[in-house]
Amino acid sequence: MGNEVCAVYQKLTRMLAPRIGLYFAVLLAFCGVTGLLGRWDAAAVELAATAALFVAYLADRLRRRKAANRYLKELLDSMDQATRDGTLNCPLPLVIFRPETDEVVWSNERFLRITGDREGLFDTKLADLAPAFDSRWLLEGKTECPEEVALGDRRYQVFGDVVRSAAGGDETVLATTYWLDVTDLADTRDIYHATRPVLALLLLDNYEDAINGQDENIRSAMLSQISQRLSQWVEDSKGIFLRLDRDRFLFLFEEQYLAGFKAEKFSLLDSVREVVNPAGIAATMSIGIGVDGDTFDELYRFANLSVEMALSRGGDQAVIKNRFTFEFYGGRSKEAERRTKVKSRVMASAMGELVADASQVLVMGHKSPDMDAVGAAVGVCAIARMKGIPHYIVRPTGSTPADELYDRVARLPQYEGVLLDPQEAMVRADSQSLLVVVDTNRPEQVQDRELLASCNKVAVIDHHRRAATYIEGAALNFHEPYASSACELVAELIAYLMEPTDLLPGEAQAMMAGLMLDTKNFTMRTGGRTFEAAAMLRRAGGDTGEVRKLFQTDFHDTVAKYGVIQAARLYRPDIAIAAVDAAVGRVTAAQAADELLNIAGISASFVLYPDGDRVVLSARSIGATNVQVVVEALGGGGNAAAAGAQIPGRTVDEVRRELTAVLDSYFDDNDQEKPDET
Repeated sequence: MGNEVCAVYQKLTRMLAPRIGLYFAVLLAFCGVTGLLGRWDAAAVELAATAALFVAYLADRLRRRKAANRYLKELLDSMDQATRDGTLNCPLPLVIFRPETDEVVWSNERFLRITGDREGLFDTKLADLAPAFDSRWLLEGKTECPEEVALGDRRYQVFGDVVRSAAGGDETVLATTYWLDVTDLADTRDIYHATRPVLALLLLDNYEDAINGQDENIRSAMLSQISQRLSQWVEDSKGIFLRLDRDRFLFLFEEQYLAGFKAEKFSLLDSVREVVNPAGIAATMSIGIGVDGDTFDELYRFANLSVEMALSRGGDQAVIKNRFTFEFYGGRSKEAERRTKVKSRVMASAMGELVADASQVLVMGHKSPDMDAVGAAVGVCAIARMKGIPHYIVRPTGSTPADELYDRVARLPQYEGVLLDPQEAMVRADSQSLLVVVDTNRPEQVQDRELLASCNKVAVIDHHRRAATYIEGAALNFHEPYASSACELVAELIAYLMEPTDLLPGEAQAMMAGLMLDTKNFTMRTGGRTFEAAAMLRRAGGDTGEVRKLFQTDFHDTVAKYGVIQAARLYRPDIAIAAVDAAVGRVTAAQAADELLNIAGISASFVLYPDGDRVVLSARSIGATNVQVVVEALGGGGNAAAAGAQIPGRTVDEVRRELTAVLDSYFDDNDQEKPDET
């Protein structure tokens, strides 16, 4: 204790005591100067006075030091006693243990009572007394356990700290924890969360196709079957279930039942799909759920957004919206074409007004744009040209899969100076500019997010299924997941805004290239509207022979493509995964994924390759497997037949293992043994 007091005193002295030595040095200097001037008598008097002052200073310093030592000793003794009394008489259960070994060192009486182990407490480990307790947070420097700890039928919030001491050269670590009983508060909180209202909107998303066109007796029978399934699904939740319209329902229930719906993955989707009309069209339902809202109005708004999200992703799925994000369930079925020309006509009129009112039109696609993005951008520029509005296409710096198409467009006389890099577009943008985003609806996927944020008016034209993040607040959102491509959607707008003969042959060929790319030469994701768009582009001068040249690859890329195919392995009988360690071109990887689907029995293919510090994934499907749902789990997106992802900070082998785990979860094949990789 004496050493500790001395150390404290010395530290305080260094901090607070004046530098007296300097003053005595000055006095001695004066004595020396007086002596040099020949006044030895005066110098002797000054020296004697200085010596007397120094002796007095030393005496006073000794006296103050003794007083300070006595005060500090009394203070430290009282603090030690207070600490000991506070530990012994702590009103909370308290236990001291070694966090590295979990060995209990000491506890107070209150901790003995809550554990119920009075005999062997000092011969046991804390984990044996409180299995739910994990002490890692103490070693991480935290003072509060991040989770409540269950002990018996009570719950505790644990606080504590760690003391490290080095005695005899060995470091000793002791942890002191205080256990606060929060059972009543936690129970009240759980009751609050369990009884919070949840609002769901249920929509028969293909009512017109599956039910409305049938005879009255068939329609009544189908609606009766659907109503029966709905009643069975909601009856255990004891909620309020109402029909709002012929194909729309409202369901209000408590949050405690939501976990059960999630656990059974919203079995209502499969149940309703069992209702099939005589033509073989199954009824499908979209479920939008709003949770975590402060008011019923906010819950209803969340539910509406969820339904819109479900429909924009193809329907036949459940979407949950809270104040932060979306959750998706289902959505495995392929989209069916459920579009009417009424919407296209309305969108064309709105698009024409937006373009006419803009000072200029800027068009950009997604990162590393393909021919569908470039073709759609060219189609938007054709509309702006007919309206007499200045128009520009944002072309990213560096190479892209559509470089040859960009070069073809740039050679057109009407497109001289139209292609800009993102920096030039930012300089040209003003408050009246219209930015048109094509072939993507996700803000993180656009070519330049700063340009997106700087434009007041934004229009979105896209055919990909909507993800949890999407461009909000768009003045126009022409989003049709049932369309084959963005070029198909732009072609429908052009059909209402201008004559096909007003379209330049080069523009028609660019749009035809995008159409052929996303439909794999009209073999995938095609509908009646797809061929109508192709016919219109053909009349406008879209020469398929010239377009076909854009899809030719050189000898090196062709060899690389078949090298990727050779590396493919079957993961399941109908799924091929090709993981290569060498970088390949994006177009080459996409073509390899397409080529794998030409092998008999393969319905889905995945190609993985490294690209710098990330892994690029290209996925394709011609069967029931919805590759967008699979790829979304890895941070990507796309549509049911074609999707992709870019996964940073992973190796190819790590991504392959993650992909196989996602596929296992997707198929929910728990009852079958996991297939061996071959």
